[in-house]
Amino acid sequence: MSIVALNKLTLCGLKSEKLEVLKKLQILGGSHLIPFEKQNLSTDLISQKSTDNVVHALKYLLQCVKKRKQITDTENFDRDSIVQQALQIQTDLRTLADQRDFLINRIEEIKPWGNFNLSTDVSLGGIKLWFYIIPKRSMKLLKDDLVYQVVHINNIHCFVVVLAKTEPSTSSMPVPRTHTGTVPLSELKKQLQFIELALEDKQAERESLTRWIRLITLDLIENEDINALNAADSLCLTEQNLFLVQAWVPEKRVAEFIQFADDNALVSMVEDINNNDRPPTLLENPKLLAGGEEVVKFYQTPAYNGWDPSIVLFFSFALFFAMILSDAGYASFFGLLLSFKWQKLGKTEQGQRLRILALVTIIFSIIWGVLTGGYFGFSPPQNTFVESLKILDMNDFDSMMRLSITVGVLHIILANTIKAYQNKTKAEFIASLGWISLVMGGFIFWLVSSQVLTSTLSNTFAYSLIGIGFGLLLFFSSDRIFHKPSDLFWKLLDGIKNVTQVTKIFGDILSYMRLFALGLASASLALTFNQLAEQAYLSESGLGLLFGILILLLGHTLNLMLCLMSGVVHGLRLNFIEFYNWSVSDEGYAFKAFTKKGGR
Repeated sequence: MSIVALNKLTLCGLKSEKLEVLKKLQILGGSHLIPFEKQNLSTDLISQKSTDNVVHALKYLLQCVKKRKQITDTENFDRDSIVQQALQIQTDLRTLADQRDFLINRIEEIKPWGNFNLSTDVSLGGIKLWFYIIPKRSMKLLKDDLVYQVVHINNIHCFVVVLAKTEPSTSSMPVPRTHTGTVPLSELKKQLQFIELALEDKQAERESLTRWIRLITLDLIENEDINALNAADSLCLTEQNLFLVQAWVPEKRVAEFIQFADDNALVSMVEDINNNDRPPTLLENPKLLAGGEEVVKFYQTPAYNGWDPSIVLFFSFALFFAMILSDAGYASFFGLLLSFKWQKLGKTEQGQRLRILALVTIIFSIIWGVLTGGYFGFSPPQNTFVESLKILDMNDFDSMMRLSITVGVLHIILANTIKAYQNKTKAEFIASLGWISLVMGGFIFWLVSSQVLTSTLSNTFAYSLIGIGFGLLLFFSSDRIFHKPSDLFWKLLDGIKNVTQVTKIFGDILSYMRLFALGLASASLALTFNQLAEQAYLSESGLGLLFGILILLLGHTLNLMLCLMSGVVHGLRLNFIEFYNWSVSDEGYAFKAFTKKGGR
């Protein structure tokens, strides 16, 4: 795990050759361009909007269930026209679907009244039809002087048509009037049939456009390259007949870029990083552990002069997720899901990294589930090999709480150890050692107080570590240099300010108790659903077996979703909040390589 060392490269060439040089630099790849001038934002926004439309249309076509054979000939390919058609079809399909849903609901509302046409005032001598849906129990409230007809009855309501020249008063009717509209049921059904046919036609048009997916994808990649090239052009400095382009390049590739400059008759200059520079961060990890990079990028990219926490987060996230899940059965189910998605995830570099992270997390979860003896909420039978592997008891609250705190202590100590190494030439190095001493002393003192450790020597050792920790924090929390006696006062004041964080560090350690609490909650929920299902099965009802199966399926599905959400959220939170707080000081920005992505 490392942050790649960078150098600043400056290239100078003739203005007339700038575009050609940038194209070749893009093909070479691996450089992060440094701006000389501000980009034209209006042009970028227009280009971005156009690209967004293409991406949106492409995603819409990719989601189509049925796809046509792909066209490879670009002779009749008009990307903008196809994108516009796809977006218009999407809009039309949504509109038609809304109309269909409205008609279906309207037909269901009108169906009890039957197929009828509202008469004109002349045909019935001015008498009109007034419609009411009246609960059966309220039918007795209808007044005797009303002329009405019950046209339909269901289990709860009576559908009543009142004949009168004017609408009956609200006092004479137990419910408000129902508005049926003027369109008869037969016409509504005709409209629904027309809408459904239109939906089929639009869907066929969408399927027809899927034959362009490959060409749209290639064109999109090429368009991204063109946009990147235009952006690179705006980053250059142009003076008279010359142009300058600056970039951050990996130190190990400097010779390659110098050779590039020589081959293209360019003047090159390579500089080391100085204190005024703020280079981007390029992470480099073994392929099998690179999934940690994706986790790091999700939250905060470390500064260039910091350290790469990818591998630490890779394994600590896997461990925390396993402790929160605490069930080998659930972990095996997640493993089954991963096996179905394995090939799909392997289509992209990011997917390849994340699937390895997911695999390791599942392996950790299975091992932890076996150690805690959780299998979909069931415990293994006694006197079996599987039962002999259970060495942790989730119901032993004291032991599991101590285990969670121990994990927290080790994680925070690791964070401060790494920070101490990063600041080995500064006073903060000793301050980090002070935090380590303080945490270890407090932990031993807690074990003594809990009677886990009973010797007097342990108690004395704990007090000594706490005292040493406070002393180191008090005197080595700042790099203030002594020039006069008052500087000692200010140095001690800095130390006192740092010591006030003692409550924070112990609060962060106690935060790791969520590992035990969430693991116990998931195990308890699984056990509860099993007990409810058993009770339903043993009931006198003939549907006991069915209800038991439904409770198991719904209950464990809900618990799986909760476990997944809490495992991811809290597994990341303990890394990004507690661990980052004591190990990662500054935030950086990601290295964005100027690289050609495609070519058709």
